[in-house]
Amino acid sequence: MLEMDLLGWIVVGLIAGGLSGLLVPGRAARGCMANIVVGVLGGIVGGWIGRQLAFGDPRGFLGAIIVALIGAVVVRVILEAVAPKDARRW
Repeated sequence: MLEMDLLGWIVVGLIAGGLSGLLVPGRAARGCMANIVVGVLGGIVGGWIGRQLAFGDPRGFLGAIIVALIGAVVVRVILEAVAPKDARRW
């Protein structure tokens, strides 16, 4: 199993959140901090999905990013679905 500290998970979250922002169009949850939060939440969701489908633990840094990316895409799609469509940015 991959042993990472808090900084490692923040880096994985930033990478996964940024990549999911490129894959899922929309305006919800954009920016550096939002990408980190979406990526870390994506890691949690992706890990849960992987356990439910009996994929096992990801191996290495790349495996953690792939799992977090899958979860981050799911999180970002849900955020886009619940975000107000006519919200204006000031």
